[in-house]
Amino acid sequence: MSSLKQGLSHKMLQKLSPQQIQFIKLLQLNTQDFEEKVDQELLDNPALEDNRGDGAEDDRYDQENDYEEDDYYSNDVDVDELLRASSGDDEGSFRLNEDYSGDEPREMPIANQSSFQEYLIEQARATFFNETDLALAIHLINSIEEDGYLRRELRSIVNDLAFNENISTTEEHLEKLLVKIQNFDPAGIGARNLQECLLLQLYKKDYGDSEAITLAERIIEEQMEAFSKKHYEKIKRSLKIDDEQLKAAIGEIIKLNPKPGETGAGSAGKSQYIVPDFIVSGVEGALEVRLNSRNAPELRISPAYAETLKAYEHSGKNDKNLKDAVQYIKQKLDGAKWFIDSVKQRQNTLLSTMEAIVQRQRDFFEDGDETRLKPMILKDIANQVSLDISTISRVANSKYVETDFGIFPLKFFFSEGITNEEGEEVSNREIKKILSDAIAAEAKKKPLTDEALMELLKEKGYNIARRTVAKYREQLNIPVARLRKEL
Repeated sequence: MSSLKQGLSHKMLQKLSPQQIQFIKLLQLNTQDFEEKVDQELLDNPALEDNRGDGAEDDRYDQENDYEEDDYYSNDVDVDELLRASSGDDEGSFRLNEDYSGDEPREMPIANQSSFQEYLIEQARATFFNETDLALAIHLINSIEEDGYLRRELRSIVNDLAFNENISTTEEHLEKLLVKIQNFDPAGIGARNLQECLLLQLYKKDYGDSEAITLAERIIEEQMEAFSKKHYEKIKRSLKIDDEQLKAAIGEIIKLNPKPGETGAGSAGKSQYIVPDFIVSGVEGALEVRLNSRNAPELRISPAYAETLKAYEHSGKNDKNLKDAVQYIKQKLDGAKWFIDSVKQRQNTLLSTMEAIVQRQRDFFEDGDETRLKPMILKDIANQVSLDISTISRVANSKYVETDFGIFPLKFFFSEGITNEEGEEVSNREIKKILSDAIAAEAKKKPLTDEALMELLKEKGYNIARRTVAKYREQLNIPVARLRKEL
């Protein structure tokens, strides 16, 4: 029979304070989401006030001057575009609208960044009647990216819920909720990859009376790799079908939407806009780094609330209702102070991180030449500003910077390094630019193979392996030479 024993043990545990958690949450918000959070906090906490006067200088980035994101999706797609569309790796710049003028505000509809998500939440409220399930479903919906894909692993979402919301759940339960969300409109929403996205749409179209749709499902389910590589002969042999059947099935597939989030009912007819979080401009030969002033609200603690607390504390009365009132006011004042401190800490962290990025990528910010970007990873910036890598990751995520050469996502400036023949470390973006230019100029009847591209790079002083060339080509969403060949 075992006996119970009692003993002492020492453990080192790291526990974040409520203020630290609040700062982390604020840090990962982009400008638009941050503004919404500030507005909500002003509504929820009467001890917090907006200190901006009526005569404050107008911000050139008011809501009438957002930027329209390039609309690179068209309903009239071919197979290549369909296969490229779900990569979610848009690293290029966003150019200013030609009609934009920083001096004269113009009428422009305000883009709702999460319009399709709000549409999904409306459907969730009509589907999930259990409050816990509804809260979990809304969290899943808010994790869906703008193109309609859920790229975060459910395991990570489980951890987020436990850490940020103090909600305990399992991957299996989230999977069940996700299946219901994937039945929402628009079709294909909440898919984890292109294959699942296309299948979800085909399932909704399949009423059992179309041979082409049924065959399209089989192609995507069983032959997705062959389809993505255009190995049509292999598909015909495997599924024992003829040219006409294959053509009909592919005709159904290319009607599908590879980015369901961009054309959902909640966002139909609305443009998507980018609000830069930072502004970097050349001023008299120097680079000036500024925060979009919408990230720097003028908040203060309500003087009336502070005076009321003093009056209550000096009243000398020993009344339970009065004690409750004092406790409530103290709670709101503390909450306002924590929020203001977190906002200031967010501003300082954003600015110091952006300044470090500009310092490392000065050559690019001076002339906009992508080939002059230097290798840079999150750890480099974290070491430079003495912050954790996870903090830098939160700053870089979903943030944009306006430069003299366009608007760029912050992740655009991070890349791995490669050493050339002179022993200099250069960004792999330079290699990608050379590959992209070479392929654009190739003879389409005889496109360059990866081997030929490797030799071309060697001639320019970059001694890299063929498999590395293939990796960079795939990252550029450029198919192999066989698929680039034109008759």
